Amino acid sequence: MSDKTLITASSGNVFADLGINNAEKTLAKAKIANRICELINERQLTLSTASELLGISEEKISRLISGLLQEFDSDQLFQFLNYLDQDIEIVIKPKSPKSKYGEIKIVY
Repeated sequence: MSDKTLITASSGNVFADLGINNAEKTLAKAKIANRICELINERQLTLSTASELLGISEEKISRLISGLLQEFDSDQLFQFLNYLDQDIEIVIKPKSPKSKYGEIKIVY
């Protein structure tokens, strides 16, 4: 038995590293949800106030904050950002020559 620890470099997407289907889409949703949570925290909104502002139940807010995103699609998350006074700009451009496929990136 060896005392050596095997370290594998990340691809930059934990979901891809774990073999999750639609890893780029999943990472994008996680980043959008993270920004929503940051905005809720910055404004010091209670669950009740956030629920009222976003138009969803406190239970759904709790799931969103906990990263349980299966019930939320990207359009709904974008709408939440708009309700939190955020503009969303989508830029479509040719893929990088270094990439095999196009990528989804969330920048804020």
